[in-house]
Amino acid sequence: MQGSILSSESDTARRGEHTAVFEAMVLAHLNSAYTLARYLTRRSDVAEDIVQDAILRAYRGFDGQRGENVRAWLLAIVRNCFLTWKAKEVQGSEASPDAEGGEPSPAYSGGEGMTLETPESILIEQQQNGAIRSVIESLPHPFRETLVLRDIEDMSYRDIAEITGVPIGTVMSRLARARKMFAASWKGTEMTSFMGKLP
Repeated sequence: MQGSILSSESDTARRGEHTAVFEAMVLAHLNSAYTLARYLTRRSDVAEDIVQDAILRAYRGFDGQRGENVRAWLLAIVRNCFLTWKAKEVQGSEASPDAEGGEPSPAYSGGEGMTLETPESILIEQQQNGAIRSVIESLPHPFRETLVLRDIEDMSYRDIAEITGVPIGTVMSRLARARKMFAASWKGTEMTSFMGKLP
C-alpha cells in the first residue's frame, strides 16, 4: 500500500515537473503562435481557438516530438492546426473564411520602445498598423505565412522550411515574391489614402 502511495506521489511530481518545463519552454512563444494564427486565419476569434488547440497538441507531444528549436516546433503545430481548420471551412463552404475578426492583433509590438505622446499620433500609428496588417492579410496563403514567419517572427530560412515543409530555395523565392507583392499593395494603399485626402 505504501509503495502505491509513493508511486502516485512520484507520478504527480513528474507531471508537475513536466508542466513547469512545458510552460517555461513553450508558453514563452505564445505571442508568436497567436501572431502566425492571426495572420493565417485573418480572424482573431479563430486564431485564439487555433492557438489553444496547438498548445494542447504541443503539451501531449512535448516529451517525444519536440526538436531543439521549440519555437519552430510550436509554429509548425499552429500551421497544421490552421490547415485543419481551413479544410473544415472548405467542406462547410457556407462559412466565409475571410471574415474579419474586428479587433487588432496584440501580438506584434515592434519592440522599438517608442513613446507616443499625443492621441493623434496614437491614432495615426493604429491606422498604419491596421493598414499594414490588411495588406499582409491580402497576400495569398503561402506568401503570407512566409512573410510573417520571416519578417515579423524573424525565423531563419531553415526553420521556415521545416515549418512549411518546403525546400529553403522555395522559402527564399516565396519571400522575395511576398515582399514585392506587399510593396506593390502598400503603394496602392498609400495612393488611395492620398487621393482620399484631396479636396
